[in-house]
Amino acid sequence: MYVWCYNDIGDFMKVVVGMSGGVDSSVAAILLKKQGYDVIGLFMRNWDAMVNNDVNGNPTLNNNICPQEQDYNDALAVCEKIGIPLHRVDFVKEYWDYVFTYFLDELKKGRTPNPDIMCNKYIKFDMFAKKALELGADYIATGHYARIKDGKLLRGVDANKDQTYFLSQVSRKQLSNILFPVGDLEKTKVREIAKEYGLITATKKDSTGICFIGERNFKQFLSNYLPNTPGDVINIENMEKVGTHVGLMYYTIGQRRGLNIGGNESRMFVVGKDLNKNILYVALSNTDYLISDSAVIDTINWISDVKPSTCTVKFRYRQVDNQVEVEYVNDNEIIVHYPQGVKSVTPGQACVFYLGDECLGGGIIKEVRKNNKKLWYL
Repeated sequence: MYVWCYNDIGDFMKVVVGMSGGVDSSVAAILLKKQGYDVIGLFMRNWDAMVNNDVNGNPTLNNNICPQEQDYNDALAVCEKIGIPLHRVDFVKEYWDYVFTYFLDELKKGRTPNPDIMCNKYIKFDMFAKKALELGADYIATGHYARIKDGKLLRGVDANKDQTYFLSQVSRKQLSNILFPVGDLEKTKVREIAKEYGLITATKKDSTGICFIGERNFKQFLSNYLPNTPGDVINIENMEKVGTHVGLMYYTIGQRRGLNIGGNESRMFVVGKDLNKNILYVALSNTDYLISDSAVIDTINWISDVKPSTCTVKFRYRQVDNQVEVEYVNDNEIIVHYPQGVKSVTPGQACVFYLGDECLGGGIIKEVRKNNKKLWYL
């Protein structure tokens, strides 16, 4: 059944869909066309794929086509299949200036940034949106697993694919004319629809790695932009040296694999970093070093009018919700308290606020505390 979508002067409502070359945006376009919208596809080129390397350090070419060009070809094939036009836009400079530079700056500070969140804020829902308006868009759509109802940003129906965490820095204004067509669907249903329409993306695997940069040898990739500075690995339980790290930027709090320090490595995990002394702290058995009970959050972005005194938060994507009490310090800084204790809360990561299914907004973890004191090793 078609639901014809008109604007107030009788024309079809025009929707510009961000076509990534993946199955989610492909099905988003199908659903919108079935609903009667005038659908236009728009593919974003945000990274110079010629600098890409695979996990072995070799140029990522597939039949002499780099992955980004393959994504464009897949998006084009989908648009031709369902009968909509596809435009292409280049945001390489903007991505570098607003997302990748931020990513590198945070790593230099010893923090763990999430570039996908900033990509949504500055590229997908800003630069992309402006281009869509130039194409005459009444609405903008993406393949995100999220929902908007009554002006509220809600989690996607598929709890395993919900992407509101990555939308937490997008403003309410930016979301005012956004459609999320697959937000009410399970991933399995999305693939079923793609197969029903015979789309090339129906069985294409989901993208991983850094947003728009893709899968690669992370250490080798970063070494092109930041110098490797080896230093001591210290067991924080007895302050003895147990090995040498290859650069603090390559390690995350709670990490257990890939430490390459020998001996009891399989039982060791990262608990902190000292940027000034270039020390990586690990622990062998005491997980208490990973546990905090409060955190200072800045770079606050509220999507909702609700400013809760209690709510749940996610400190990482795919993490379970954590109950917190919210202390408001000023307009751009709050403290969340979680006396039950949470492992591996990490500076630089996002803290995203929820009331039930509603995503209220989010901020960036500035400082991690225990017993009202900053953890000295973070």
